[in-house]
Amino acid sequence: MTVKEIFESMDYGPAPESAADALAWIVDQGAAFGQFINGTWTEPRQDFQSKNPANGETLADLTQASQDEIDAAVSAARKAQPKWEKLGGHGRAKTLYAIARLLQKHSRLFAVLETLDNGKPIRESRDIDIPLVQRHFYYHAGMAQLMESELPDAQALGVCGQIVPWNFPLLMLAWKVAPALAMGNTVVLKPAEYTSLTALLFADICHQAGVPAGVVNIVTGDGAVGEMITAHPDIDKIAFTGSTDVGRKIRQSTAGSGKALTLELGGKSPYIVFDDADIDSAIEGLVDAIWFNQGQVCCAGSRLLVQEGIADRFYTRLKARMDGLRLGNPLDKCIDVGAVVDPVQLQTITDMVSTNTDGETYHANVDMPVEGCFYPPTLITGLAPSARLMQEEIFGPVLVSTTFRTPAEAVALANNTRYGLAATLWSENINLALDIAPKLVAGVVWVNATNLFDAAAGFGGTRESGFGREGGWEGLAAYTKPKGATKPLKPLAALSGDKGPVDPLDRTPKLYIGGKQTRPDGGYSRAVYGKTGALLGQAPIANRKDVRNAVEAAQAAKGWSGTTGHLRAQILYYIAENLSARAGEFASRLNALTGGRSGAKEVDTAIQRLFTCAAWADKYDGQAHGVPIRGVALAMKEPVGVIGALCPDEAPLLGLVSVMAPAIAMGNRVVLVASDPFPLAATDFYQVLETSDVPAGVVNILTGPHGDLAKPLAGHMDVDALWSFSSTDLAATIERESAGNLKRTWVNNGAARNWSHDDSRAFLQASTEIKNIWIPYGE
Repeated sequence: MTVKEIFESMDYGPAPESAADALAWIVDQGAAFGQFINGTWTEPRQDFQSKNPANGETLADLTQASQDEIDAAVSAARKAQPKWEKLGGHGRAKTLYAIARLLQKHSRLFAVLETLDNGKPIRESRDIDIPLVQRHFYYHAGMAQLMESELPDAQALGVCGQIVPWNFPLLMLAWKVAPALAMGNTVVLKPAEYTSLTALLFADICHQAGVPAGVVNIVTGDGAVGEMITAHPDIDKIAFTGSTDVGRKIRQSTAGSGKALTLELGGKSPYIVFDDADIDSAIEGLVDAIWFNQGQVCCAGSRLLVQEGIADRFYTRLKARMDGLRLGNPLDKCIDVGAVVDPVQLQTITDMVSTNTDGETYHANVDMPVEGCFYPPTLITGLAPSARLMQEEIFGPVLVSTTFRTPAEAVALANNTRYGLAATLWSENINLALDIAPKLVAGVVWVNATNLFDAAAGFGGTRESGFGREGGWEGLAAYTKPKGATKPLKPLAALSGDKGPVDPLDRTPKLYIGGKQTRPDGGYSRAVYGKTGALLGQAPIANRKDVRNAVEAAQAAKGWSGTTGHLRAQILYYIAENLSARAGEFASRLNALTGGRSGAKEVDTAIQRLFTCAAWADKYDGQAHGVPIRGVALAMKEPVGVIGALCPDEAPLLGLVSVMAPAIAMGNRVVLVASDPFPLAATDFYQVLETSDVPAGVVNILTGPHGDLAKPLAGHMDVDALWSFSSTDLAATIERESAGNLKRTWVNNGAARNWSHDDSRAFLQASTEIKNIWIPYGE
């Protein structure tokens, strides 16, 4: 074809990337790989194959890790971890820097190998994935350098088990390995069964960078290998990216083990286009949102919401753009959409679309390759919000759509999902955009852009999209723990007695639900005795219906989350003022309940704690991340929602206040289960709340056995987080039952906490979710 003919037709000619170097590297390894354990390779076995999804050709033979090999990897990581941590931040920074430099030097090799193994277009591997991988290691080299000065009270968790998916094999590895190593942890990582090759090349890079033996271990295989990792008793943390169903199983299987856990799971992200949007720009953004990596992206903008007035025009222009997309050999630099990762995934996508009878389906009029795992870009319009394809993740190049009329309806439709990973909105009205973005239930929101990522801005979701963040300062919390050893917490039992009442006039304590004193649904109460055996009163026994009522009251008080920090601070100060006015009475009650003499000190510390949280209410700010775009990523600290808490037994008043105050300071509503053996301090305290302008439903207080109330609270779908500081070790029950809606949990695992020590920052962190709103600026 001549130059003249090219200009006349404007057709794209082939621009193939050579795979020679990548294939040569595979051949140099014998086209067969064992496990990378303790800095060396095990003997390979031909257990399964890695194939090129674009043509079905076998790339290499891989080895299914055995239990013995997993044990060896964990043992190597355990042995290497203390020395790696003691190397210090600067020593670890130098190693991470070396990894980043080697990733740059071999960037083309990684890009081609990723495309061969995964099927994504070479342009995406070369221009997006690999540069981001390098960025994460550079960024976390800096984090390692700064750890000792900026995180002086943090230390490594230990050995981290990490499981990554097949859609971004090397990028997901970087998201997990870089922060783990930076903070002094060692890792045992399992890449996806379909796409292990770049992880194995990364192992080679670690060897070249001088990473000490045992610090990084790579094991391959199917889901059974992942199960061995999550079940291993000598692993301190599990980090998983993958499907929500598997994430739920991991939450259940690790319940009560004491393992730290972060989950980055599925999504059904909304892509909202308002009628004042730049339609052409919004369509180009949509191409990136849903057909990037063949739609095999957890945060893909797979639910298109278009304002009704422009819907017809938008769909017409979108279909024309779809028809111009190019499918084919992923190594061709002119290809827009590559191959689906595996025939199994292709069949899943095909079945979900072919069995759908709702709406109108449009397949792009494009040339389809005759071989390989390819699926055409697809648009399905006219779906109801409840339609299966509007609710379920397809994980393929399929876009589903509906329309809306008003901004309020757009928000309602966007949030009508069990997921909460990401969202995109397009509008030329910046006031509208900044009004809508905070209302979207998502961990990341992009304004007039999509699929922006950077190591400085944490990525992660809410609801059933998982918990925890990867990247940024907030991502480091997942790989550190407070310094210092913990002491076991002994269970505290209620005191017994046989003497008559101290006060002849019964006070009749009740539950406190929705701003009212309420009798327990079951109609039962139990006697509460003091150290002398005297009867101090009767405490109501709450049941699951009382839990239901308290959660409903908390949900009804969601307006509290929209109040200002200044208002919340005033109310916390008012609570402290009213508690101070009755300090002597509360001190006497505490002394009578516990038989001690430190009641006055506990009351005084509780008042101080209220002042501290009031002070933080309007000062615990987010930040503007320095991301490498012409724009800003605003990290907003939002309330978690409804938080349930089993309050400590050993500090009946101070523990309750220490849990309640930071939670409501950040705009959450709480359902508190009072100290089991000493509940009357809590039933006295709600009298203070009643006189302190606390809105109804913001604070709800139940009394009763923690073991009976933990399960209904943990299983309640409208509870967003559950904390347990009970002297009864309920970690296993809470974490297992929380898997239903994947609520955040914070459990003590039977360890004691010093409640006189002000640890408000930890509680403020647990009381907030980070939402990163990306806002490009300029023309």
